[in-house]
Amino acid sequence: MNISIRQLTAFVSVADNGSFTRASEQMHLTQSAVSGLIKELESSLGIVLFDRTTRQLSLSVVGHHLLPQARRILNEMQLFENEASSLTSLAQGQVRLAVSQFAASSMPAVIAQFAKVHPNISVSLLDCSAENVLEHIQNIEVDLGVGTELGFMESEDDISADLLYQLPFCVVMPDSHVLAQKSEIIWQDLVDIPLITLQGPFIEQVTAELDENIANHIQQARYKVNFMSTALEMTRQGFGITLCLPYMPEVIDWVSANGLQMRPLAQPVKMRRFFIYQRSSRALSPASIAFKQFLQAYFASHFDDLQSV
Repeated sequence: MNISIRQLTAFVSVADNGSFTRASEQMHLTQSAVSGLIKELESSLGIVLFDRTTRQLSLSVVGHHLLPQARRILNEMQLFENEASSLTSLAQGQVRLAVSQFAASSMPAVIAQFAKVHPNISVSLLDCSAENVLEHIQNIEVDLGVGTELGFMESEDDISADLLYQLPFCVVMPDSHVLAQKSEIIWQDLVDIPLITLQGPFIEQVTAELDENIANHIQQARYKVNFMSTALEMTRQGFGITLCLPYMPEVIDWVSANGLQMRPLAQPVKMRRFFIYQRSSRALSPASIAFKQFLQAYFASHFDDLQSV
């Protein structure tokens, strides 16, 4: 059985108009074309929908019974088309986003700006560890993920990664600190100075490709904390100096307002890269595509200045 929407439309139109002629005018088809659609439908169903005489056309008993269902099907199809059109035109939609810690701090501002452009698209935010970002994407629990570069991401054939931005590793210290007087601060300068560092993947990213004595000093930092806010406050209180990324203008402003300096480290200049992740085999919805494009444009315009602090 192969029933088409055109056949059901012809059935309802002929029933409503009581005439093949008026139905053909309404559907912008020839009378013979409408008659052919009705015959095809009757043949597919194995029933007669209309009682025909030379003077009169009327619904059969079966036709009366099936007409309301045909109307419901056509109404549902119209709703389906309207819904699809609404999604395509971004009149509505939903985006599920997973972000790692550093990316999460800047994401509310992005979502707020996106909402001004697309007020009917809802964006749900899931903050998690960098490793869990890919896990949520693999499990199709989110549409997009934003996080740092991960060493094992190259082995994930079904995950695509687009670079969003990159930021230099910096050192934060009080204005009165001896390092603050130097025109350029290099990694070797950190040796023998008490350090406050973040735990987890941050340290792995910091120490990768550094000389062994510098890497060991960072890995054996005197204080290890979970949050950058804690590290910055401890630096302000004189516990030591900390390593940081200039991931938000507000952080840079806070550092300056509290008697601290944030300076990029040289020899070598090390950058931390942030990516937007998605499943390669899964097509994004129009809403997710719009958000991804907005995200890329936002970071391109807001993070250029931060890359050179």
